[in-house]
Amino acid sequence: MKQLSDLADDRLVNGCIYCGGMSETRDHVPSLIFLDPPYPENLPVVGACQQCNQGFSMDEQYLVCLLGSVLAGSTDPNKIKRQSVARAMKRSPALRSRIESNKRNIPGRIVFKAEDNRVKNVMLKLARGHAAFELSQIRRQDPDHFWCGPLETLSAEARESFDAVHFQQFLGEIGSRNIQRMFVIQLKPHAVINEKSGLGMLVNDWVEVQEGCYRYLAIDDLGIIVIRIVIAEYMACEVGWNTRGMG
Repeated sequence: MKQLSDLADDRLVNGCIYCGGMSETRDHVPSLIFLDPPYPENLPVVGACQQCNQGFSMDEQYLVCLLGSVLAGSTDPNKIKRQSVARAMKRSPALRSRIESNKRNIPGRIVFKAEDNRVKNVMLKLARGHAAFELSQIRRQDPDHFWCGPLETLSAEARESFDAVHFQQFLGEIGSRNIQRMFVIQLKPHAVINEKSGLGMLVNDWVEVQEGCYRYLAIDDLGIIVIRIVIAEYMACEVGWNTRGMG
């Protein structure tokens, strides 16, 4: 990833971004458990207290093991593609048994029922991390919108909309990493004769942390913060906060 310095007001993001306590550690967003070695350079990091940094570990391990099982159609470590996940399943028979107990056979496929509270806990943690790192926005309160599910459950139209870049209308926090990543494209309507004429559009594109493993899009526009996340090109999430009139 391209290394960018946060040029926004440094008073906006301080302390633990999750609870507001002392920033005792640096937390990767996404956590390394979602990536494969060799890890990308310049991974996003945010300030976190020790308790918060460690407090999500069990749920994150559950989620990656669940995804590994879903993609393999089995909890058998020998059938799971990601070696780090396969090793985690071997080390934790209790976790494997827990995921296996939620496996269902339906005609033509195997389905694993997720523990929604654990998945949501991880996704909200990731969304808050991206909001802080990319947008210089602390969002500790509950979101106004939350959706999470497999990409395959979206209709073709919804999938296209979810995966699309965002055309920015108003700038968010000036100097944030998100602002620095944006680029301008020129749109030229067919009716335009003058080649120099056209409409400039500010594009906010997805950040691909590691191909096939993790990508995200952070949006701060029109008083709305939206974070979209895709893990393993399977599990998708959208989290939104309405910031109008909020600090």
